[in-house]
This record gives sequence, structure tokens and C-alpha cells, in this order.
Amino acid sequence: MQKTFEVQGTPEVEIRLSSGEIEVDATVDGRVEVELLAHDEESQQFVDEARVELQGSRVLVDVPQKRGGFSLGSLFGRQGVTCRVRCPEGSLLSVRSKSADVSVRGAIGGMNVATASGDVEADRVLGGVNVKSASGDVSVRLVTAGVNVQTASGDIELGAVRGGVNVNTASGDVTIGEADDNVNVSTVSGDQEHGAVMRGNVSAHSVSGDVHIGVRRGSKVYLDCSTVSGDTSSELELSPDAPATDGPLVEIRAKTVSGDIRITRAPAPAANQEHQEVHA
Repeated sequence: MQKTFEVQGTPEVEIRLSSGEIEVDATVDGRVEVELLAHDEESQQFVDEARVELQGSRVLVDVPQKRGGFSLGSLFGRQGVTCRVRCPEGSLLSVRSKSADVSVRGAIGGMNVATASGDVEADRVLGGVNVKSASGDVSVRLVTAGVNVQTASGDIELGAVRGGVNVNTASGDVTIGEADDNVNVSTVSGDQEHGAVMRGNVSAHSVSGDVHIGVRRGSKVYLDCSTVSGDTSSELELSPDAPATDGPLVEIRAKTVSGDIRITRAPAPAANQEHQEVHA
């Protein structure tokens, strides 16, 4: 199935797909193209019954769910439906799935994903990101607004985030390359890697996972770190007196039970890297 819709302004693409793959390419102008490809006979029936329609500025892609049981395709080959969408840069994306993986190329305006075990991967999000997952991994290279991720066991990797970050996971590892605003990360056994923080409140809580936080040079730092049986170390020069510099203040509160806590200086950013990432 293939359909094309001419759109004005900023479209919202809403995809409901239980299993398979969702591929979004935000590199075309003035239209939204949708293609549904089935990988087995049972999935072809769902493609034939799918709703693909334009509702105002929203493009809805609704593929029926499997009605229990399993098919031979799940044992001997690829199963489910591939949904390919091409849309304008800045489009809003909303996805609901059980196990479908989500892959986004180009720059979208915002992303909202609810999935059980599907992985989520995106290049650039020029807005906010909201992901709820049970075991899927989440990877986003650049987010210009806030991020909210809740998962049980999936790993979370965020390249650079210009807004606030709120992450809650049980056993997944969390990696944040750069954070320009408040950060709140809670894990049970997953490790936390904060490559570079520069301002705001950074709260990093873990039970048995290790926590590493890099502080951007030039920032003033307030540290409140505690662990029951883990080790705590800092490369920063500590003093009970407030620093006299005029740099941004970052307040770090890191707590673990058995995990180690390590505070270091973050490496200097590459020249013009932020400008190129946001405006490319």
C-alpha cells in the first residue's frame, strides 16, 4: 500500500503498528508519503485493512493488531509490517506499538513513542522527546528541548540535550553526552555516564550502578555525593567557600548504595559543533 498526501504547515504523523519496523525520513517538502509492506500472508491481511488517511494536518497510519496466537512467519522468517514514512522537516511524530522498532532520519519537530519492546532511534529532534518502553533501547543524537524516558530494562543513549532530562530505568544503562539544563536520572542496576553537564540541577540516583559525571570547564560546581559501600572520587578542586568565578552553576547530587561515584572535568567541545548540529 502506498499513499501520498499534500500538506500545509507542520504535519503530525501518528502511527499505530503492533510489530515490524517503522522508518521515518523527514527530508521531503510539502507532502507526506506512506508505504506499508507486509512480510507474511497474515500481515498482508492487516495491511489491506489498514487506515491511512489525512485528518486536517494529521496523517493517521493505523494497522490492525494480531488477534492472539502466532504465525509460521514468526518461526521461519521475517514477520510483521514495515511502515515507511517520508515527511517534511519539523513534522511531529507519535507512535504506539508493541515490538515495532522506530528509526527516524532527518530532523523532526517532536517525538512521542509508547512501545513494549521496540527500539527507538532518531537523528535530530527539534522539540521534545517522550518515550515509554518496557525493554526497548532508546538512542537520540540531538534534542533541542526536554527529554522524558521511562523504561524497565532498555539502554538509553542521548547525544546532546538542550532542555531538561528526566530518565527512569531499572536495569538499563544511561549515557548522556551533553546536557545544558536540569538532569534527573534514576536507575537500579544500570550504570550512568554523564559526559558533560554545565548548569542547573543534576540528580543521579542508583542502587548498584556506577555513576560518572563530567563537568564542563568554566562551570561552578556544588557537590552532594554519598554512597553506602561504593567508592567516591573527584578530579575537581573542592572548597567549602563559594567560587569567585562568574560561570554557570551546576548543582550535583549523586547517591548510590553499592555503585561507585566519579566526578571529572568534561573535555572541551569541538569548535562550532553545537551550531552545526542545530542548524544543519
